[in-house]
Amino acid sequence: MARGKFGERLKRERELREVSLDELSKATRISNRFLQALENEDWAKLPGGVFGHGFVRSIARYLGLSEESLLGEYDLARAENLPPAPSKPVDPIPSPPKWVPVGALLGGLVFLVAVFSIAKYGWHRTSHTAKQSAAATASSANLSLELSLSTSATTHVRVIADDKVLLDSEVYAGETLHFTAKRQFDVSATNSAAVLLQLNGRPMPPLGSPGTFGRMVYSQKDLRQTSGGDSKP
Repeated sequence: MARGKFGERLKRERELREVSLDELSKATRISNRFLQALENEDWAKLPGGVFGHGFVRSIARYLGLSEESLLGEYDLARAENLPPAPSKPVDPIPSPPKWVPVGALLGGLVFLVAVFSIAKYGWHRTSHTAKQSAAATASSANLSLELSLSTSATTHVRVIADDKVLLDSEVYAGETLHFTAKRQFDVSATNSAAVLLQLNGRPMPPLGSPGTFGRMVYSQKDLRQTSGGDSKP
């Protein structure tokens, strides 16, 4: 398959550094067929979403390239190969019927009456809303924790949920696992950069520096953090 600009650049940067596909595969733990598919822009043989991004990040780190720049080129190259969205037929705008002005006047009168009624009984609704808000806050504190764990390269992962070991084994590149806990997760991995985590659908920061052992503890307070940066190491 003919390569595009992204695949050509990826191969050129690798060859400039005299790095073979086998060496890059061993260093990043990404299979040779995925590396070849990236250089050939053979998207049908590649996983998408967080897995594809994880592959590109690992390669950029090993070759000493800008992760964000290479990710931008990767996303652009994939987007150019997506099938175009079907165009929606344009419906002609019909002429408004003659009764529309009368209906608009009646609608305005009904609106004014509704506004008056809402103002009259507003303090009742305010009190009721405050009680509902307090109940909703208490309910959100009892939400269970849902952890999604994906790997861009093979690494040993340990997951402890509420002091119970759920996983303590090798997780292979491209796998996605899901776990549930009531209070907290304790997650560690031998290759921090290879693990991509989402807590209740929200991306979490890396476990540690690339190529090193990393460990993080996630709890309910991480759901209330905008960046998740308050997790304990």
